[in-house]
Amino acid sequence: MSKKLLLKDAHIEGIRYFETYRKQGGYTAAEKALKMTPDEILEEVKASGLRGRGGAGFPTGMKWSFLAKPEGVPRHLVVNADESEPGTFKDRYLMEFLPHLLIEGMLISSYCLGSNVSYIYIRGEYSWIPDILEEAIEEAKAAGFLGKNIMGTGFDCEIYVQRGGGAYICGEETALLESLEGKRGNPRLKPPFPAVKGLWERPTVVNNVESIAAIVPIIDITGAEYAKIGVGRSTGTKLISACGNINRPGVYEIDMTITVEEFIYSDEYCGGIANGKKLKACIPGGSSVPIVPANLLLRTVNGEPRYMNYESLADGGFATGTMMGSGGFIVLDEDQCIVEHTMTLARFYNHESCGQCTPCREGTGWMYKILKKIEKGEGKMEDIDLLWDIQRKIEGNTICPLGDAAAWPVAAAIRHFRDEFEWHIKNPELSQTQNYGLANYADPIPAVEKNA
Repeated sequence: MSKKLLLKDAHIEGIRYFETYRKQGGYTAAEKALKMTPDEILEEVKASGLRGRGGAGFPTGMKWSFLAKPEGVPRHLVVNADESEPGTFKDRYLMEFLPHLLIEGMLISSYCLGSNVSYIYIRGEYSWIPDILEEAIEEAKAAGFLGKNIMGTGFDCEIYVQRGGGAYICGEETALLESLEGKRGNPRLKPPFPAVKGLWERPTVVNNVESIAAIVPIIDITGAEYAKIGVGRSTGTKLISACGNINRPGVYEIDMTITVEEFIYSDEYCGGIANGKKLKACIPGGSSVPIVPANLLLRTVNGEPRYMNYESLADGGFATGTMMGSGGFIVLDEDQCIVEHTMTLARFYNHESCGQCTPCREGTGWMYKILKKIEKGEGKMEDIDLLWDIQRKIEGNTICPLGDAAAWPVAAAIRHFRDEFEWHIKNPELSQTQNYGLANYADPIPAVEKNA
């Protein structure tokens, strides 16, 4: 069994309420933190090696250390709960069932960062969760853990919940800040970065829900002990949203020392591929990270087992690897159509583009139209190279990473499953009634033997 830090009490009835959370040791980390100095807390976070759990994986302690501290200027902590990446739902689970874990993490983080007013920006589609969070905030305030002069320390902290308008682009931190200020959620040019000029041009730290929740066990067990969990720079535990063609979809907490094969096939986690089918491909980190065929998912190109951590999943770069991303683990079985799947993602990114940058605004639409044409059996061979050219001209040429997020799935699908695209084009009528199935390189057993 893997070690649980965030979900250890998730099974306890009533854990979403303050009284039960407190009985399980809740807010003891906050009491400990409020007796420390902000610099001491920052050093614990640095020592933990915690990396941002929203997708980028940037060291949290380093990010906090960049926060500007001009004299007399308020600072803010903003929690990014705009969890809109297809395949990702771990933050929803935390907020719905363990809201006080997030509130306690925000209190500790706000104290460390000097934020007297902090915010939770939550996606509009999570319509029922703001009520849960606001109830938890009121409970914490009634118990003296929020509001004025918390625990007699002289530190004041208020937390507010802001509902988003249902735009994926607002998951990008600067677009989120624009929306929080009441403006259209368009990403900002950087620099200046939010740490210098963020919310209302004040120094701001933006972290996602899981990152802030992880501050509680870091303070509780110390950063040094937290860093002992996991491997290398992949320290601590990680929440994974597992979905797709598996027997046991859900949210799992792993310590990043297990193999991908164990995660998919063990009864402790995904329980294997549903209906006795074979594994074809997987997107391990949410819809924006590169899809990989089964043989490259279970083994690196050198034939070594691939592990569920940042470094191992990225082994080989985008040529043969992928990314941990936000932990949205989407499994595809042998019956899935890669062309249709890629078209669906392209439609999503085209719909969610804010339209500010020409490559993204126009290119996402072109990719969707071409993929739709291929999927309908109306494609031409040159369409594949055209898709490749379009995604190449989007990547790295936009203000925010949505352009990259739209380009990477298309590039990876062509890189690893080009023969499936060609089959659709060569067999337009047949492709409308049956799927391509498994290519040799997507069948894990013979492919692994070849690479060994």
